[in-house]
Amino acid sequence: MKFNTFFTISLVLCCISHSFSQNASATLAKSYDTYENIEFKMDKVKEPVIPDHVVSIVDFGAVNGGKVLNTKAFEDAIDAVSKKGGGKVVIPPGVWLTGPIVLKSNLELHAQTGALIVFSTDKKRYPIIKTSFEGLDTWRCISPIYGKDLENVAFTGKGVWDGSGEAWRHVKKSKMTATQWKDLVASGGVLNAKKDTWYPSEQYMAGINNADQNVRHDLKTKEEFEAIHDFLRPVLLSIQNSKRVMLDGPVFQNSPAWCLHPFMIEDLIIRNISVRNPWFSQNGDGLDVESCKNVIVENSSFDVGDDAICVKSGKDKDGRDRGVACENVIIKNNIVYHGHGGVTVGSEMSGGVKNIHVSNCTFMGTDVGLRFKSTRGRGGIVENVYISDVFMTNIPSQAISFDLFYGGKSIAEKLAEGTTSIAAKAAPVNEETPQFKNISIKNVFISDAYEALFLQGLPEMNLNTIEISNLVAKAKKGVTIVDASNLKLNNFKLDIQDETIFSIYNVKNMTLNGIEMNANSTKAMTIDGEACQNIELKTMPNFNLSKNATIHKSVAKNAVKMK
Repeated sequence: MKFNTFFTISLVLCCISHSFSQNASATLAKSYDTYENIEFKMDKVKEPVIPDHVVSIVDFGAVNGGKVLNTKAFEDAIDAVSKKGGGKVVIPPGVWLTGPIVLKSNLELHAQTGALIVFSTDKKRYPIIKTSFEGLDTWRCISPIYGKDLENVAFTGKGVWDGSGEAWRHVKKSKMTATQWKDLVASGGVLNAKKDTWYPSEQYMAGINNADQNVRHDLKTKEEFEAIHDFLRPVLLSIQNSKRVMLDGPVFQNSPAWCLHPFMIEDLIIRNISVRNPWFSQNGDGLDVESCKNVIVENSSFDVGDDAICVKSGKDKDGRDRGVACENVIIKNNIVYHGHGGVTVGSEMSGGVKNIHVSNCTFMGTDVGLRFKSTRGRGGIVENVYISDVFMTNIPSQAISFDLFYGGKSIAEKLAEGTTSIAAKAAPVNEETPQFKNISIKNVFISDAYEALFLQGLPEMNLNTIEISNLVAKAKKGVTIVDASNLKLNNFKLDIQDETIFSIYNVKNMTLNGIEMNANSTKAMTIDGEACQNIELKTMPNFNLSKNATIHKSVAKNAVKMK
């Protein structure tokens, strides 16, 4: 079989189908009476109900041009509709400079086409508050867009919300061109001792010392955090502990940290939006849906500096103590142009993640396509995840990745260090042990990737009950499976450059069925590890167990069978 020809035909046909699905879905974007082809029972997502009162920020003294601070005009406009029980605040075309906007219930902010809301770069305008960041309870600067304990909030229109993130973030020299780096250094700020990282201020550089993924565990009081105020960069939009929230239409961009962080929201609709962060932006996630229930993310695009669409539920003890799962989430008809992961689950999943549907998504140039990550210490259970019809191209690392030894680095960084495959000793199982189970992935097309599939569980808690079907992939490396149980891999068509296409270590109860691959080597499949058992190879054209496999001595006799 000519794999390239097969792949090209398959990808074209599926992209045509994908385009049709997007157009049809866009037409029916506001129809949520039924959910077709959803694998779990999910209540109808409720849209916010906004009273019919309308004002413009211009009515309250807002001045166009990006020079005059309009914080009070936004505040007064929001107060005016709130006194009437709620309503719509219109931001007309223009450039509107403002400080933080504090949301209220029953509020719609409608940014018309041509409206650009730019948040002030004066960090003194962003007081620090108790909040959650990176899944932990901590202190951070208030978000440019902030709300808590609300009902009925909507962002509509085609305007742009810009977080002025360039004033907040540090930048690595390796992520910029020589000219960009020269201009950045000349703009102010400070460099580290190695001259390879730029910081906005001395206070920021002091704050990042002793930080664990941007959180300082050694500081306890508000006064201690205040001393590193510049370092406590916020997410652009933070809405917490609320009901019926909708983002429909706008562009959200240039965030200081994560872009959109809905946290503990019931009934969340995100559709028809664009999320943009510079590709070099540190922690520049697109959307982090954390501990939310009943969620739809659809018909949107993401081009960001970290994971694009993320599902989370808190980190370590803070997440376990909160105990609020992220559940009933539909992610469909989205495009990711750049990011560390297209759709990501974790690594903050300590409160649990369940009932996730992903379909008709396209990833172009993301470090990883489908990314599942956690590590010892998290705890939590990820289960009932259903993914279908995903299309990927130009993936520089792993198209599908399960990494239970995540340590805060991107897959690309780990590949550069040569540390992606880890054979580890079993640790005791307790509340800190994460579990990933009952996950289905089907109809995936990968035109170009470094590695098609990487599955790495824990020896004490294997990846469990994972089925992957109908996968077509062209990649340098094939499939790596470590510490996994109860796997079904069906109908793969693999065009792999390396001579080893399958690398299997300590895998139990696995069936490979209908696997077509360019197996020309005695190492096309390597199987190792004394925990291996009950591995069945079925209907595998062009593969001969005695000629194309290397089974190491550690593997028990009859652990591998070909039928």
